Amino acid sequence: MTRPFIVAQVSDLHIKARGKLSYRVVDTAAMLDACVDRLNHLPQRPDVVVLTGDLTDFGRPEEYAVLRERLERLAMPCYLVPGNHDERAAMRNAFPDHAYLQDTGEFIQYAIETHPVRLVGLDTVVPGQGGGRLCDHRLAWLEATLAARPKVPTLVLMHHPPFETFIGHMDAQGLEDATGLAAVIARHPQVERLLCGHLHRPIEARFAGTIACTAPSPAHQVALDLAPDAASRFVMEPPSFRLHAWTARTGVISHTGFVDAFAGPYPFHENGRLID
Repeated sequence: MTRPFIVAQVSDLHIKARGKLSYRVVDTAAMLDACVDRLNHLPQRPDVVVLTGDLTDFGRPEEYAVLRERLERLAMPCYLVPGNHDERAAMRNAFPDHAYLQDTGEFIQYAIETHPVRLVGLDTVVPGQGGGRLCDHRLAWLEATLAARPKVPTLVLMHHPPFETFIGHMDAQGLEDATGLAAVIARHPQVERLLCGHLHRPIEARFAGTIACTAPSPAHQVALDLAPDAASRFVMEPPSFRLHAWTARTGVISHTGFVDAFAGPYPFHENGRLID
């Protein structure tokens, strides 16, 4: 059986300056360290890691310095897209060797062509706002980029998900008017997934003929409360990540993995028989 091409998705790291806790509770740097260790030692090590925004908490240079130090321990390449907690110039300055981040104009948008699956980064950030937007310029760039290679399976990486989640306080700062994005994606069936962040939870929805999904955080998760007036709160549910595995035969198959160690694995069978 062909080994799949594996993309690990890590999102919403919220890295703070050295020694600081996010929301005075979460040691996000230590939790990212644990996530990196886990990814490096998975039985099938991912081929690449994509980080779908909110890499830092306030977009400050000292936060990106901590982030860079942690990510240098990854045993595989990584690709970054900004979230609403990020700052484009500081992000670019912190990763000058990430050529795909540089010289892209106002927005951080790119296509990575060196893997079996094409990775297209899309910038949904509106500086100073929690919610996201895709202006005509960004949509035109995406249209042209997808049209350039219509036969290559593609993952679109973005921060704000283009669908309603029913978590009221997060939907209030979601992606503004996703109809333009839906029209573009619907014209390009090679898009296997839209990989999004922002929600700190694994959520999937059908979107424009494909699947859009969000990722959990390697740190804190948004509280699961589907009320329209849900309070803006987080919980320390198990830190997690997603794995998206692709072959030409199957397309993309997505999994959720956990950072923490658990008991097991234990066998179901012994001497060819189900254990009684």
